[in-house]
Amino acid sequence: MTPNSPAGMSAEEWQVRQELAACYRLAWHFRFTDLIYTHITARVPGEDGHFLINPYGRSWEEITASSLVKIDVDGNKVGDSPHPVNPAGFTIHSAIHRASHDAAWIMHTHTRAGVAVSTLEEGLLPLNQIALQFHGRIAYHDYEGIALDLGERERIVASLGGKPVLVLRNHGLLATGATAASMFNTMFYMERACEIQVATLSMGQPLRTVPADVAAHVATQYESPMGEDDDIALEWAAHLRLLERIAPDYRD
Repeated sequence: MTPNSPAGMSAEEWQVRQELAACYRLAWHFRFTDLIYTHITARVPGEDGHFLINPYGRSWEEITASSLVKIDVDGNKVGDSPHPVNPAGFTIHSAIHRASHDAAWIMHTHTRAGVAVSTLEEGLLPLNQIALQFHGRIAYHDYEGIALDLGERERIVASLGGKPVLVLRNHGLLATGATAASMFNTMFYMERACEIQVATLSMGQPLRTVPADVAAHVATQYESPMGEDDDIALEWAAHLRLLERIAPDYRD
């Protein structure tokens, strides 16, 4: 990533901007987007109550580090960015950012598979190894309409609890993380689990679910290091190498 930050901007903010732009480009690459809608947000280091969000109206493949907009907890612009923002789209994000210091990064999607699973009464099922990493790690929030009501923020936080994934029923998916790498890893595999479930159910055959004790065991295994290296850090580095090949301008 580009080491030098623009004049008047901290190196820490510039680093977060580049990582957030990377998340948008990766989400576009893996087809997690909903045209110009939904958001990925990140807390600005050292600035209480300030966050970065995509400029409203731009496709996620267009997002760059410098085009991201700094906003406050109510979705209002901070500074003189020429780009518009969608304050209503920040309702869900602001609730979680305010309530949890660990949720420095939040990604919300409306993918076909994610929305499909959100409409099922049982949500994500324990059908395969990928899904089992989320055993006991998913929260659910009942649909209340388009997220414009600020009063819903407290209910969203209550629904999430301390879980890293929130399934917004009849709506979509949300993943949180302390870092860009952890958040993107969580959403990538949650989306993959949903895709597999949709494919499985489409076959119309009897299901073989994993017993609860085995599911709990596998979830514990996922929480333990599987090698000498930090798997998520290695994965994130691979993602960034991909972007260097296909979309290096995300850093601009």
